[in-house]
Amino acid sequence: MLLSFVLQLAAIGILHQYKTRADDDHFAFGWEMGRIGRSIAQGEGFSSPYGSHSGPTAWEPPLYPFVMGGVFKVFGIYSYASAWVLLTFNSLLAALTCIPVYLIADRSFSDRDGGERIARWSAGIWALLPYVWYWSIHWLWDTTLTPLILCLIFLVALEMEQWAGMRGWIIFGALWGIGALASPSILSFLPFCGLWIWWRRHKNGLPSLAGVALSSAIFFLVIAPWLIRNYEVFGHFVFIRDDFGLQLRLGNWKGADGMLMAYLQPNLNQLEFEKFQRMGELAYAADCKRLALEWIRQDPGRFAIVSLKRFFYFWNGVPRETSSLGVVDFRTSLFLATSVLALWGLARALGQKRRGAWLFAGLVLTYPTTYYFVFPHARYRHAIEPELFILAVFLIAEAVQRPQHPQPRNLL
Repeated sequence: MLLSFVLQLAAIGILHQYKTRADDDHFAFGWEMGRIGRSIAQGEGFSSPYGSHSGPTAWEPPLYPFVMGGVFKVFGIYSYASAWVLLTFNSLLAALTCIPVYLIADRSFSDRDGGERIARWSAGIWALLPYVWYWSIHWLWDTTLTPLILCLIFLVALEMEQWAGMRGWIIFGALWGIGALASPSILSFLPFCGLWIWWRRHKNGLPSLAGVALSSAIFFLVIAPWLIRNYEVFGHFVFIRDDFGLQLRLGNWKGADGMLMAYLQPNLNQLEFEKFQRMGELAYAADCKRLALEWIRQDPGRFAIVSLKRFFYFWNGVPRETSSLGVVDFRTSLFLATSVLALWGLARALGQKRRGAWLFAGLVLTYPTTYYFVFPHARYRHAIEPELFILAVFLIAEAVQRPQHPQPRNLL
């Protein structure tokens, strides 16, 4: 874990990842989150996701933009020093994720021979794989915060099936509240996760009703300040963020092919930005949602085909433009290979009735569903990458494990 952190810091310096592009007024420095962070540092509050003082916003979840705002206030807005601090913070979170990765793998596969080896290899691969570092040393976003929180939630869920008392329920509710403020998209896993815990505790003879009530109360206490803030600012109930209408339209409109139609984003389309400013973000998001739903209703068959393509792209990797004349593009081969290994490992874990196998299955089945109907991106799969790596390592360990032959007896 320490080696991983040191190597990531070295990569930031050697590859000059802290030298963010200054074009378009530094928009690539955190994109919408960076703009909001700048507004926070300038004393304008949580506002203006595209700049130009467009007013209070709930366009992004609050946790990471507030981190960026605090860093900007101390180390300078869009400065190299701020980039260093944020990328170091991301790298630290990525390295710390080794701990829950190890513990999840150990809890899930230690009931048979090789379990501890699977845990060590899972944590080691997560620590030293350059692909993992890409998301921590290159992206000024919540790309390392969300995987860590989701890993901790997964680990607590595994422990909850045998955890007596209320302490576990308090931790569970608090983690889900923090996770919702970091990335509300992970909430699609919450119902399955809660039901799995209830069922496992029921089989172990442990009560859950009071714990569920307490955990739910803790969850809402954590997110309540932000919900109250949104209501006071907008005069309407806004659950954490309000940009779903735009996200839906970016994947579902004229010319939809299963990928992000980035040219419709307000930061890249002046007409859309003027519309965003004129209407305000709530009305703008509602109008985007209306346009997307109209397109879906007009051509449901096309929507179904595009959604199937998005399913494939989520697990295969989104195609990238190329000038190559080659028949086959191998650039997403590693992405697809890890998906195949992880899903194959999940099938074996279910077949062997490994501890937590259905919790893995629930995560794989529920978390990606939103992106099948909006648009996929490799960044979205990274949130569940630690669990996928564990399943892939489990499969490989099963394949290479040699049968133990008895030693020949000494007859002398």
